[in-house]
Amino acid sequence: MSPDPLTHTPLRPTRSTALAVALLVAAAAVALVALTPLDLTSLGLGSRTETGTVHPGGSAAGSAIPPNLEGAPVTHDARPARTTPTAAPGEGAPAGTSGGGSVLDETDPTVANLDPDLLAALRTAAGAARDDGVELGVNSGWRSAAEQERLLDQAITQYGSEREARRWVATPETSEHVSGDAVDVGPTRAASWLERNGAAYGLCRVYRNEPWHFELRQGAALDGCPRMYADPTQDPRMSR
Repeated sequence: MSPDPLTHTPLRPTRSTALAVALLVAAAAVALVALTPLDLTSLGLGSRTETGTVHPGGSAAGSAIPPNLEGAPVTHDARPARTTPTAAPGEGAPAGTSGGGSVLDETDPTVANLDPDLLAALRTAAGAARDDGVELGVNSGWRSAAEQERLLDQAITQYGSEREARRWVATPETSEHVSGDAVDVGPTRAASWLERNGAAYGLCRVYRNEPWHFELRQGAALDGCPRMYADPTQDPRMSR
């Protein structure tokens, strides 16, 4: 009896076909793993160094300087180094800061209450300085006794003793600022100009530790400025 031409016997997969399918599945698995590595940085568990190595905790090996201290002077304990102030409390502005008020400001009591002869000399000198391209300002001029007392108390706190504080700030009874006979000028460039040229206007620097402090000395235009005191404690006027 011959077979029915419409009846088909199911075909079995050949051994070569099965092997090809297995290889295809294995290749797909390898590609999937390669495309999805575990990235610790994306999970916030680490950071990469320049070589790409991840260190748990987020600290890259070899990074020893905190970002906020890079480029800053530091002491051996990595804290910012202290700087030395260039002016005592109330005794002029630190180097490089604003030059203060105008010598022409009649509404400023620290200027208007200066001794008239001192103020006139200061204004004349300021005009000459301006011709040289230097703006001369008043950081501190006349002071009330109460303000002088406040500055002295502040200096005692800062320097730790009245003896040290009085190297920088006089008492209200002895201060040439309270009497209107002294002026602190700024900025630093103006104080330097006045030290070089002030004698021609009767204006002299008085203390070596205060490059901003000037007073009127009659006769300085002819005889030059007197020798400076090391600091106010060496000035006999401070013991009166």
